[in-house]
Amino acid sequence: MTKQQAKQRIEKLKKLINHHRYLYHVLDRQEISDAALDSLKKELFDLEQRFPEFITPDSPTQRIGGKPLEKFEKVRHPKPMLSFNDAFSEKDMRDWLGRISKLLISGDYNPPTTSSHPDKSGRAPKKEIDFYCELKIDGLAIELIYENGILKTGSTRGDGIIGEDVTQNLKTIEAIPLSLEIPKDVVVRGEVFISKKEFEKLNREKEKKGLPLYANPRNVAAGSIRQLDPKITASRKLDSYSYDLITPARPAPYLKGRGEAGWDLGSASAKATADKLQTHEEKHKILKVLGFKTNPHNKYCKNLKEVFGLHDFWQKNRGKIPYEIDGIVVIANPIKIYEKLGIVGKAPRAAIAYKFPLKQATTIVEGISVQVGRTGALTPVAILKPIEVSGVTISRATLHNEDEIKRLGVKIGDTVIVGRAGDVIPDIVKVLPELRTGKERDFHFPKNCPVCQRKLIRPAGEVVWRCPNPKCFAKQKEYFYHFVSKGAFDIVGLGPKIVDRLIDEGLVSDPADLFKLEEGDISPMERFAEKSAQNLISAIQFRKKITLSRFIFALGIRNVGEETAQDLAEYFGSIEKLKKASLEELQKITDVGPIVAKSIYQWFREKRNLEFLEKLKKAGVEIILEKRAKKQPLKGKTLVLTGGLETMTREEVKEKIRLLGGEISESVSSKTDYVIVGKEPGSKYEKAKKLGVKTIREKDFLKMIK
Repeated sequence: MTKQQAKQRIEKLKKLINHHRYLYHVLDRQEISDAALDSLKKELFDLEQRFPEFITPDSPTQRIGGKPLEKFEKVRHPKPMLSFNDAFSEKDMRDWLGRISKLLISGDYNPPTTSSHPDKSGRAPKKEIDFYCELKIDGLAIELIYENGILKTGSTRGDGIIGEDVTQNLKTIEAIPLSLEIPKDVVVRGEVFISKKEFEKLNREKEKKGLPLYANPRNVAAGSIRQLDPKITASRKLDSYSYDLITPARPAPYLKGRGEAGWDLGSASAKATADKLQTHEEKHKILKVLGFKTNPHNKYCKNLKEVFGLHDFWQKNRGKIPYEIDGIVVIANPIKIYEKLGIVGKAPRAAIAYKFPLKQATTIVEGISVQVGRTGALTPVAILKPIEVSGVTISRATLHNEDEIKRLGVKIGDTVIVGRAGDVIPDIVKVLPELRTGKERDFHFPKNCPVCQRKLIRPAGEVVWRCPNPKCFAKQKEYFYHFVSKGAFDIVGLGPKIVDRLIDEGLVSDPADLFKLEEGDISPMERFAEKSAQNLISAIQFRKKITLSRFIFALGIRNVGEETAQDLAEYFGSIEKLKKASLEELQKITDVGPIVAKSIYQWFREKRNLEFLEKLKKAGVEIILEKRAKKQPLKGKTLVLTGGLETMTREEVKEKIRLLGGEISESVSSKTDYVIVGKEPGSKYEKAKKLGVKTIREKDFLKMIK
């Protein structure tokens, strides 16, 4: 990137970020997700690091927050209320530590050789920074000013210099003390938030009234604190943790023995001096003794390795705590280091927000390709500048169809928001036209199949272009992949690469040929050991027996998914009866409408499909009936799965649900009974919370079905 290009990109990013920050911090509404805004800010920060000559005072990286609302009295903070720069990876964290370490060395400063957490020798290592880590709660930052031990003023961050006086509203929160045991002036900062349980309760009430649901807990907390009527704030049952003490403090022996280190915040016989307080961790101990609620999950870490371990732990276990978090705040524990490093723009150099992987991020569309599926459907795919989303680097995202490209208005070269949640394939959420340079190019959908060059068709009433050629090589390969996939024959070890090799070698022409293969057919293939050949043949032969529902799904009939295949299997009981079914009979089945019925009916009327069924039968494929369990604990229940499971595969869970009388849905609605939540759940989990649908973990589901 040239300097001129960087300058243009920085200016466009600043304008866009300022727009969304104003919506978020001042108007309490948002047009893009927090994750997408974080991604834009991170790109701006990185560009300014590469081209510091373009850093200006009005850059979002040099600001703190939005302007205070006019309807509240203004409050000037004793010291600026800062926010943090973000990190999203271990590399980002190492870069941050490298930057501050260089500053400390260049400033001829050595970290202290003693610590409240010494090593076995009784001393902390020289020139090694230790850290204090706090859970980063999705809430609203506040400041509390106590005069002679009585709460005098409570305010929001505002623009970091001047905030909004919301004292009466903050007094409704039980976690905030109205008076202190020590009658001195104290300034404390913390976070106000709402629990998941209360957030879900509010959204259930909204749904009953037919009102729009709240987007996220942070908006609820901010909106509640900014209510003119304190009774409304009190009804929201907000909570708060305190995390910083601005007033200088010194240790005092008379408070020893209270379960924590004792601290005097300025007794008549003592002078309170900041240099007596050595670590950030000590501030939390003082806050706890004073009666403030502090987060029990905050933790001291002696090095970055421990920070990474803590971050990984909470990324996996964030669902177990009753409030939302989006990462951890990592602070250089020694106060001397913190103060020495000072402030850059809006943030302290010695602290950083180490966030969890983004479920959304911004990147560039470098191109658009078209893929041909097993039914001949053409799917446009965006080729992206690689970006990390939800901890995984992605370089492609589906654009679904031609109409979706037009709806999004996406062009090659555009900056876009990409989303990935749980098991969902990455897709483009939004285009950011404000960042266009004029060099972007329109994408024109092809008229002919990119593989066989047959002229494409778009049936009336459909949004998908299709290749009508039944012998199209791309369709044949995709059909193979589907046939051996987990929901179908589930042949272990037979992935796309091996399927491609078998086709290229001329060993198979359709999936029925798989069941005729012998070890000697495969073992001569390059880089295919004898043991590998034996294992593959065993896996294929093991799957010759298959349930009727899996068999129907494996046939790849258009519009027939796993649930429809299950319904067909239960209704007809055999492939022969299904083969002879009329259109009218097919439409009697629940959830099978005219379009699906027509697809099924036509499939069993095509000669080549009937020949394929006969070929499978001759190859030894045997269809077996599924027997339902005598006890049906899930009868009449609809369940949805989201996230990764540990003890069972998704297919095993689905089969278990069906066996016990339950139904599986791919989407969450008010009619859903349970959402089974695994690791890194996606948007289904968020929707369940908004709708008040009961969510259960994998272990709870296992208890339920015993």
